[in-house]
Amino acid sequence: MGLFRRYRDRRAGAARRSIEDADLDSLLTLVAESLGYDHALRSGASSMELTGPRTMSVRLDGLRREAARRSREDWPVLVSEHLARAVARPEDLPDVCDYAQVRPLLRTRVVLADGLEDDPTRLIGRHLGSDLIEILTVSGRPVRPEEAFCWPVPPAEALEAAGRNVLADERLTAERVDLDGIAAYVMSGSPASSAVHLRKIQDYLVVSSDGLVVALPRPGEMIVHPIDGLSVMRAIERLWLLAHREYRAHDDGLSPHVYWWNHGRLTRIQADLVVQNGQRRLVVAPPPDFARLLAAMAKDR
Repeated sequence: MGLFRRYRDRRAGAARRSIEDADLDSLLTLVAESLGYDHALRSGASSMELTGPRTMSVRLDGLRREAARRSREDWPVLVSEHLARAVARPEDLPDVCDYAQVRPLLRTRVVLADGLEDDPTRLIGRHLGSDLIEILTVSGRPVRPEEAFCWPVPPAEALEAAGRNVLADERLTAERVDLDGIAAYVMSGSPASSAVHLRKIQDYLVVSSDGLVVALPRPGEMIVHPIDGLSVMRAIERLWLLAHREYRAHDDGLSPHVYWWNHGRLTRIQADLVVQNGQRRLVVAPPPDFARLLAAMAKDR
């Protein structure tokens, strides 16, 4: 019967399917049945129709692309999660694989790379700094590659659209504060990632071409100091102390570090408390570009 079916498919002009596709189809069948659904592959196996507690169509193009990138040992979990998300999706929410419908729901969230609970290969994101990652989310949860691979746009374009959604959601509040003689601004918003608003910081503050230094102790808060001369070194010390205190005081801490924001890039400024002659002092090791900026400021002084 199998030989006859292959011969009949060739005569009918049907595309020959690979062993990998067949194995993935078998996994889809097993998982669908374990979830209590009848199933049927449609449109050249680009979607699966599920009938049971609910009736729905599950897109598979992105899943097949993601499966091709991963080892076979990953397939059972990949398929199980994909179908489980599909059947658990509330009926009032669109299919994440439908980019036109889901685009207004896309957002980004900034997280500390070392604090990631998810496998980075199972996320769509980009580095905002050496230790911070901006990840793509939908309705509060991370978008998975097999969902993004369904879209007619590349993930980078979807990230840009999500960032614009965050910027359009709200305007941050800005409060000027004095940090032992150093002027700074505490900028607060929803936990959806105030750091995303760095891209539009000129809408809030006058920022020179030298940029600003910023602390991001919590997702909904950042403390910024526009650079205006060598006083920036004192600002780094004040921001570092404040960032460490705020980061440790809250369960939702984002980062205890201080960064340099300039020309759309966020660069971490390495700083550590050391004990010398019985006294504690902050030792700053600026990144090369920032060190050159400081040298130029000192020369023009």
